[in-house]
Amino acid sequence: MGYILVADDNTQISSILAEYIKKEGYIPLIANNGSEAISKFKEFNPEIILLDVMMPLIDGFEVCREIRKTSSVPIIMVTARGEDFERIMGLDIGADDYIVKPFSPGEVMARVRAILRRITKSDDNVTQIFSYNNLKINIDDYTVTIDNKNVPLTKKETELLWTLANNQKKVFSRDNLLNSLWGYDYFGDTRTVDSHIKRLRAKLDQYPHDNWDIKTMWGVGYKFEGIKNEK
Repeated sequence: MGYILVADDNTQISSILAEYIKKEGYIPLIANNGSEAISKFKEFNPEIILLDVMMPLIDGFEVCREIRKTSSVPIIMVTARGEDFERIMGLDIGADDYIVKPFSPGEVMARVRAILRRITKSDDNVTQIFSYNNLKINIDDYTVTIDNKNVPLTKKETELLWTLANNQKKVFSRDNLLNSLWGYDYFGDTRTVDSHIKRLRAKLDQYPHDNWDIKTMWGVGYKFEGIKNEK
């Protein structure tokens, strides 16, 4: 039985979410401030984190940045404000999802289930590995290497790269990627995809990949494009 960390200084919200978490078969961890959230993350290694933005001591954005230094654990940012710049900032620093208060606890848990389903390893014994040139993606353990060097991607970034790379002949629209990777109606906010693509490219660009790239197909979407070496 795994842990789900709820970091929110509103005790009423934390208590309600804790009850829903128990019904899902997980153990809730409650943190009332950012410092406590980081401490409990390090101690318990939760399956997923519900992270409020406005918290005492350390705000949610800084907590997310700190966790992303060492972990790709899924993070859902929760806030009472829904300004676009806050949502984009949360995604840019590594959050996997974003939800605005007031929210339905049932919807929150639906998003939690969707994320956990995507990161659950396959029960069969077939290792899911994609290789192209110097790129290797192992979706079983969510590792990505370029020239045998580990590329620190979040789970969402790994899923995005895996989806594109395994469908080289397909151009994915932003709506395609939203439906495939987020698995629910994201209110048509395709900037979520753009933000993840931007962050993914920035990380990949730190490593040599002259023979493949993520291409923008203007007016359509994105695709993984490989260039085979000619003898």
